[in-house]
Amino acid sequence: MNIESFRELCLALPHTTEDIKWEHHLCFCVGEKMYCITGLDENPVTASFKADEEDFEILTRREGFKPAPYLARYKWVWTRDIGLLSNKEWSYYLSKAHTLTYNKLPKKTRIQLEP
Repeated sequence: MNIESFRELCLALPHTTEDIKWEHHLCFCVGEKMYCITGLDENPVTASFKADEEDFEILTRREGFKPAPYLARYKWVWTRDIGLLSNKEWSYYLSKAHTLTYNKLPKKTRIQLEP
């Protein structure tokens, strides 16, 4: 997995926007709420993403993953290398992160996002 493939997976999700925050972090958002953050200035590329309770517990026990600094209480997972998951796994976890974030948006915002 490289950053271009990772970016394509994120941008394929409905209503996803991307933005550079904190000078070196590529953030993927839905309704202006982040669901994934990548560390572009790091080699290998790192990432943090929203997870549900079950995935958070499973992933944070895996080698190369841990609760995301500052965001762990919201069930965000950090990985030291985006290459530790396959495209299929990333597709699953990013889709879930997107859905979790979208479902927490205010109803008015969700209505505005739909055509």
